[in-house]
Parts: sequence; structure tokens; C-alpha cells
Amino acid sequence: MSAPPIPFDQRAVRDALREAGLRARHSLSQNFLIDIDVLGAILAEASPAPGRRIVEIGPGLGVLTTALLDAGAAVTAVEVDDGLARRLRRDHGKALIAGARDPDAPGGLRLIVGDALDQQLTALARAPYDVVANLPYHITSPILHRLLGSPPRPNRLVLMVQREVGERLAAPPGAMSYLSAYVQYHASVRIARIVPPEAFEPAPAVDSALVVLDTNPDPLPLDAGAEDDLWRLVQSGFRERRKMLKNVLARQLPIDAGRLAAVLDTTRIDGVRRPQSLSVGEWIGLLHALREAGFRWPDEREAAADLGQAGA
Repeated sequence: MSAPPIPFDQRAVRDALREAGLRARHSLSQNFLIDIDVLGAILAEASPAPGRRIVEIGPGLGVLTTALLDAGAAVTAVEVDDGLARRLRRDHGKALIAGARDPDAPGGLRLIVGDALDQQLTALARAPYDVVANLPYHITSPILHRLLGSPPRPNRLVLMVQREVGERLAAPPGAMSYLSAYVQYHASVRIARIVPPEAFEPAPAVDSALVVLDTNPDPLPLDAGAEDDLWRLVQSGFRERRKMLKNVLARQLPIDAGRLAAVLDTTRIDGVRRPQSLSVGEWIGLLHALREAGFRWPDEREAAADLGQAGA
């Protein structure tokens, strides 16, 4: 699908910053996207259409917001910067009125001023909805956990992230991490485009990646309780990701080595493999085998605490 036209050019983006007396705030990890080809690629992946509901995290100057609204999408934007929020209100007064009257109005805008981490993100728009976001490195993992961890999940997420993070999200078995497993359990992941530093104002020190996540349809393979156990198991493995699985899990789980070896044998997972080599399906199979062998974690409160500390 071809992208709708972008109503700005690179010079206009820079002029808009100067005109509004704005500059990128390092404290908010702000880098404004100014490459028109990349902006078009984001729009093409988002595929806005009349009445389609889109949550935009970090609208910034509103370049993408304008194009999404012009395509008829019903947009809910979350912006943490007060100065940028004032500009959005100035530029999109009619759209804000339409969005206030009807959250699903084609071309309507709702603006939420605040930190995205303080919002109940999956309740901002009625399902089905999509997400478009330019995410700073340090909030990518918590934002993804909040968007994917409970329904209603977005149908599609079009995300600009640091290249290293994008590659972790899309990593194949052999280069997996806890975050890779978590995201790939909930969605298919592809890197649509590598974006160089000069596509931003100011230019960051590293490449970025445009990543597209298409969420898996409900119901997911595991119920809520079993899914909690899955993440506890995966976390246990990745505490020593470069060690052999049979040694890691024997140390991390309350299970003796002989019983663990029997469980691994039933799954046909070689115990000498490293945790990063396992696919999501293999982790699920290992969990099922452990449960069938009668394994249970001893304390549910401890399990909840471990899940809360799960890293990226």
C-alpha cells in the first residue's frame, strides 16, 4: 500500500522547531524524525484509513499525526512535553473538537498530556486499534510489556526503536533474549527498515530501526496462570544465558539434575544447548513437560515478585 503524502519537508520540520521556540530535550530522549522517506514508510506500515483507531505515542511536532488525521484515522496521541502538546492543540483544534464529541470520529484527535508509562495504554482506544510510536531506548521494554501483557492488545504496532533493540525483538533462536521470547510469544516481528542517525534532529549516536509487530490472535497458547509460569521459567534460563541449559535450570529451579534431565529428554531439547538457542515453542514445550512431571514453583507470591523484576 502506498503511503499518504507527508505534509512537511525536512526544512519545514526544522523551521517548525525554531518557530515554536522548541528544541529536543535530552531529559526526554527526544530526537525528531525529519527524513520524509522514513516518515512515509511509517505511514505505509500504519495504513491509516477512515475510522481506523490509532494510538500514537510521542507525536512530537505532529507530522505523523497530521498525516494520520488527513487519512481519516481516529487518533489518540500521548505526549509528555507540554510545549509540544500546546503546538498540537494549536494546529489541530478542529480535530480535537471532533475527537471530544466522538472518540471514533474519522479525522478526530484526542490528546493526552503525560508520560506514556503512567497511562493504561490498552484502554486508550476501543479495540480493534493500532499503535504508532517513536520509543526512547529506556522505555521500550516496559511499553511493550504494557501493550502486549493484557488484552485488548493492539492489532499492529509500528515502532521506531534503537537498532539494537529492534534486532533483539526480531532475534531468531540462537540470539534470543527474555524480551525476544516475550514479544515473539505475543506477536510476529519484522524489521521494516534500518534508519540512520541523520534521519533525526538532533542526530542520535546510533542507528534506529522501524519495527512492525502483528499481534497473534487470542486466545494465546497458555492461560494467564501458565503464562506467568512460562515467564518465570524463561527468566530463570536467561539468568545465565551463555551456560548449558541443564546446568542453568538445575541451579535456578527447585528441581534435581536427574529429574530435569528426564524432563529435557521428553522434550527432545539437548541439555547442552544455551537458553538463547530455544524458540518460544520450545520454552512452551519445556513448561508443559515440567508441569506433566509434577513440577510446581513453591510460592506464588515469590513468583509474582520474580515476574515484576523480569528484565529485558
